[in-house]
Amino acid sequence: MANDPSSNSRIDEATGTEFVGHEWDGIEELDTPMPRWWLWTFYITVVWAIIYTVLYPAWPMLSKATEGTLGWSSRGDLAEQISLADQARVSVGERIAAIDTTKLSGNPELLQQAVAGGAAAFKVNCVQCHGSGAAGNQELGYPNLNDDDWIWGGDMQAIEYSIVHGIRQPGSDQRQGAMPAFEGMFSNAQLDALVAQVQSLGGTGKSNAVGAQLYSENCAICHGQNGEGDRTVGAPRLNDAIWLRGKSADAIRRQILNPKMGAMPAWGERLDPVTIKMLTAYVHSLGGGEDFLEAPVEEPVAEVNEQP
Repeated sequence: MANDPSSNSRIDEATGTEFVGHEWDGIEELDTPMPRWWLWTFYITVVWAIIYTVLYPAWPMLSKATEGTLGWSSRGDLAEQISLADQARVSVGERIAAIDTTKLSGNPELLQQAVAGGAAAFKVNCVQCHGSGAAGNQELGYPNLNDDDWIWGGDMQAIEYSIVHGIRQPGSDQRQGAMPAFEGMFSNAQLDALVAQVQSLGGTGKSNAVGAQLYSENCAICHGQNGEGDRTVGAPRLNDAIWLRGKSADAIRRQILNPKMGAMPAWGERLDPVTIKMLTAYVHSLGGGEDFLEAPVEEPVAEVNEQP
């Protein structure tokens, strides 16, 4: 396309577009118009920005920003969400408070919420001794809460009772079972025989006559004749593969001579009842929880008249 001699502008012959008029080392720029769709998009964003600044907080000032005609703010929205969450927690807490612990398993939805709350409470109050995974600490005598071996009982009622009253707390007559120290009571040979007998109950040692007699005379009254334990006095089972303080001969020997007795604080004096119920549900859910067993109802026995 030829340039118009009456105009100072120059037209690019190949594209028919006017030159801007700059030149850098022989390179010139064309004044190509913006695409229509781009221009309309730009105009729409400008209009949207104006509307947004009118409706929402936008312009910063000395102490605050413009509030906008809608009155919305991110802080207000957050406060509303927090309020709704608080109301939901209160509702759940009220429902948990109103239900007996032993009945929680009959309400799966509420039980799930209680377990979730108990998991959070466990991380704050219990991991120091039982560990983050509730695996306990055998060296220090903190029980593993994931297995199915329970010293004082593993149903929800028993777990809640242990949490509320604690274990071996001064000034309390609850959960005070203790093992006596047998230091100086046995000869080395008798002690070895007794250790072997205890190991035999769990299938890791050989039974022997001397050890069986010593066990029967000194240990069976609490741990049971067959090592089944006694939850009423907190005597652990000895006839399984789960050991509170180790299953080696040295560990058993140390526990016989100078037993170490663990303790747990009475959380009933520190935590509210709802938190205790949630902790109970969480500990019960870890894998070893037992069903609540009510005392069986004895059927009346019909009298039989014996004939002479």
